[in-house]
Amino acid sequence: MASQFSDLGINKVLQESLAVLDISVPTDIQVQTIPIILNQTQDLVVLAKTGSGKTAAFGLPLLQLIDTKKPIIQAVILVPTRELGHQIFSDLESYATRSLNTTIVSICGGVPIKPQIERLKSEAHIIVATPGRLSDLIKRNAIHINDIAYFILDEADEMLSAHKEELNNIIKNIPKNRRTLLFTATLPGTIKQMVQNYMSKQTLYIETNKNAAGHQGIDHRFIVVEPIEKLDVLLHFLNTNKGQRGIIFCKTKAAVNKLAKKLAINKFSSGAIHGSLSQGIRNRIMEQFRNSHIAILVATDLAARGIDVKALSWVVNYHLPDTYQAYVHRSGRTARAGANGLALTIIQQEEEIEIKDFEAELNITFKPFNKPDIKSIQDNNTLLWANKIFKTKPNRDISETLKAQVKTLFHHLTKEELIDKLLANYLTQTKALNTTKNTPKNKT
Repeated sequence: MASQFSDLGINKVLQESLAVLDISVPTDIQVQTIPIILNQTQDLVVLAKTGSGKTAAFGLPLLQLIDTKKPIIQAVILVPTRELGHQIFSDLESYATRSLNTTIVSICGGVPIKPQIERLKSEAHIIVATPGRLSDLIKRNAIHINDIAYFILDEADEMLSAHKEELNNIIKNIPKNRRTLLFTATLPGTIKQMVQNYMSKQTLYIETNKNAAGHQGIDHRFIVVEPIEKLDVLLHFLNTNKGQRGIIFCKTKAAVNKLAKKLAINKFSSGAIHGSLSQGIRNRIMEQFRNSHIAILVATDLAARGIDVKALSWVVNYHLPDTYQAYVHRSGRTARAGANGLALTIIQQEEEIEIKDFEAELNITFKPFNKPDIKSIQDNNTLLWANKIFKTKPNRDISETLKAQVKTLFHHLTKEELIDKLLANYLTQTKALNTTKNTPKNKT
């Protein structure tokens, strides 16, 4: 196996950029893919798990193959989400810091289109785009991709499930003799059909992720709960693993908003992203997450694509995903770059049978995760209550008279006695509340 990028054919200019980024050892996907892209001409399908180094696998040889003397768009990199587009654009820019004549342009959605139209009037060699925005620009005759030499599809499985119409429109506008490089974490029937319809008969295949979802870095676990227990079990998990970072996946935007609100109430360092948020808000939250200013991200599947954050200890499926490929992408957010991670799925009793289907389809094994007992849940909720009090900001509107009266009541108590009384009061209220919840209403 090649131990350096020079062994793969990467030129000195790009090697210097990689050295600045402290990237010295190529990953498995880079070892297998880069020489083929550089030295052969066939279309290529690469089946590789998330976090395997795909961007450098196609980005480095692409930067080397671009003819900077030609003032035209020579490559289009298509991605399913804005976040992934911004990530790839940023990575390519960092790889090309010493390739001063190479121009890379991002035309992802979520931002005003007019500045992008103006930018496209100037020279551009590589375009990083989301399907909706690129299709829109084609319809406006604001971009010309009829001479591109390279068409790269990253996370193609998600592209076909969410952007099939736009993708078909884009393919109609690119030359038939372009070279297509397709990267995907899963290989559903729709991908196979696309390869058959739009790629050459001599297409090469590289598979770097046999047993991708179940590679040894990811510990797949599930826990069965009653609906009423679900939030408490999640909060217990989060509090037990305080100091670690991770992502919680929900099926819908409404579920993301609801859960994010619950986490905020319980003073967890968290943020939420989904498709209905403005790009500015999504960028701000992602920046906070990448910089560890927030520890927990609550997200929908699509919004979380492109999250390449190292050192994520876990992902939690608060809702079981609808598709096998969605599970692969979710679990792949942890255990990146050779690290270990936990993928925990919280399910109800009737969903347990679906775990067997995921195991069979993805060739992975789910192990049971220990469910906390009632006492542990109660203790955890008490700690969360105490933490909320600790983090509550003083109310400056309370009158000095009232504060003095309250102090008079408490002044003879020691710190330990005050804590004992507060805990006793909280536990009494909690017990009464739980009794009310569990008491059947009389029918009249």
